[in-house]
Amino acid sequence: MSNAVANGLAGAGGGIIAQIITYPLQTVNTRQQTERVSKQSFANSKRLGTLVQILQVIRSDGWGGLYSGLRPSLLGTAASQGIYYYFYQVFKNKAEAIAIARRAKGRGDGTIGMFSWLLVAAFAGSLNVLLTNPVWVLVTRMQTHTQAERKIMEERKEALLREASKNCLTGSALQDKLAELDSIKPRPYGTLQAVHEVHTESGIAGFWKGIIPTLIMVCNPSIQFMIYESSLKHLKTKRAARKQGSKNITALEVFSLGAIAKLGATISTYPLLVVKSRLQAKQEIGRNISLRYSGTFDAITKMIKYEGLPGFYKGMSTKIVQSVFAASISAVECCLVQQNDYSSVIPVDKGDEKQS
Repeated sequence: MSNAVANGLAGAGGGIIAQIITYPLQTVNTRQQTERVSKQSFANSKRLGTLVQILQVIRSDGWGGLYSGLRPSLLGTAASQGIYYYFYQVFKNKAEAIAIARRAKGRGDGTIGMFSWLLVAAFAGSLNVLLTNPVWVLVTRMQTHTQAERKIMEERKEALLREASKNCLTGSALQDKLAELDSIKPRPYGTLQAVHEVHTESGIAGFWKGIIPTLIMVCNPSIQFMIYESSLKHLKTKRAARKQGSKNITALEVFSLGAIAKLGATISTYPLLVVKSRLQAKQEIGRNISLRYSGTFDAITKMIKYEGLPGFYKGMSTKIVQSVFAASISAVECCLVQQNDYSSVIPVDKGDEKQS
């Protein structure tokens, strides 16, 4: 089996396991990112911890609410990880061949430079994004469906109260109408319903919503790989220079390097992830124009206008925990699949390009 295929299978397996373990965090994080709150409301609001928000989802939607969209997410993760790892290895092999050829001509030391690492990761990431974006649009819709339905119901109540105030409608008639709205439960919502909704709203193009910030976010794994590969190379060089102990890279070291690399990449690209989630979530929430985005630039300008810079970092603490944990699990799993060859592993959490 070629290295490219082995890396693809290892990446898919590791990604699925990491996805299952961290999925509740992904669901809560997506809801945090897509929650529209004005500057004033954000300043006055009490920020709830991730655990409290998980409990709120369980109370309002049941345990199934934490796993909304899990099936397409697992399919997307397997495809995403497999595609990414496969093409990463293909491009890496070509980059190594070029580096060796350059050394034969007296240029370079035969190793891949940092800029080449970035290009390899960017090419693999771009292909992955273009092929799997429709899956992540569906996952985002499914994760935020009940949240969007709740917003719509709140808007209907506000409209009813405004109408009642204008027409001097009070008493039992108003209470009956409010009770009727409260009795309406969120519609059953699965993958097919999400497909129909996206297609109805925007046609085929709707399945590639958020593609611009997602493509830009290809720099996330590029930054991650730059930090990871550089750290790994430094660790190997330092260990070889000492000529002491085992030269093999341990699972703990891979876990640590993967966590550090993912932390740096997540912090630097998080605002793009929020914009992407906003674009992929249901747009028609009430009649408030500030809640609907026609594209990437429109989303950015409205978020700045109505929410300020804090809006771009909603749920970042949850994402850091989820991403670092998922990337590290995926890295160690890949190592085990590849017969403990930790030095060849390239950890990545494709949740950042979905929904992650």
